[in-house]
Amino acid sequence: MRRVPSAALRGATILAAALLLAAAPADSPLNVPEPDGIWTGPQHGYTPATLAGATVVDIAALDALMPGGPLLLDVAIADRKPQNFPADRPWLPAHRSVPGAVWMPNAGAAPTDPAHEALFYERVAALTGNDKGKVIVTFCHPDCWGSWNAAKRLVLKGYTRVHWFPEGIEGWQDKHETAVIKPDPAWAARAAGDAQR
Repeated sequence: MRRVPSAALRGATILAAALLLAAAPADSPLNVPEPDGIWTGPQHGYTPATLAGATVVDIAALDALMPGGPLLLDVAIADRKPQNFPADRPWLPAHRSVPGAVWMPNAGAAPTDPAHEALFYERVAALTGNDKGKVIVTFCHPDCWGSWNAAKRLVLKGYTRVHWFPEGIEGWQDKHETAVIKPDPAWAARAAGDAQR
């Protein structure tokens, strides 16, 4: 049996790896480009490493922001009751998040109706006391376009200290305890009204 020289084997391995990278899907985590505006594709998937006009933070940077009391916006989608869930059992989902966060389920969805978007801006204005310089951190779960979109909406609306935490709830709980939180009452009331229409 003829042996392949190790240098030739290494070269072939490098070439194969390069070809695999070149053939990677468009949503590869290697280099996902920012969309021109709000992302309207699937809400779960690889996201860009950047967000123009906002600051992308990791857990260490978020920890450094916490003493200043930022507005923490959790936009994770609420759990849905399974269709085959027994009718005689109570449905009691518990959403765990960063303690002190304001949960506005699915606030990063796109496309969205104008009334839904207007409510998002109204709630953020109320929560910041109409201070567009207030530090705001958006998050949900890893690979979540919803939190990217929420931050982008705020940037487009003129908020100047927007931070996006792409590691999300799981990134927080790797170092800290989470807390059970309820949806923002005004947001939940609107969602309930939409569901009845």
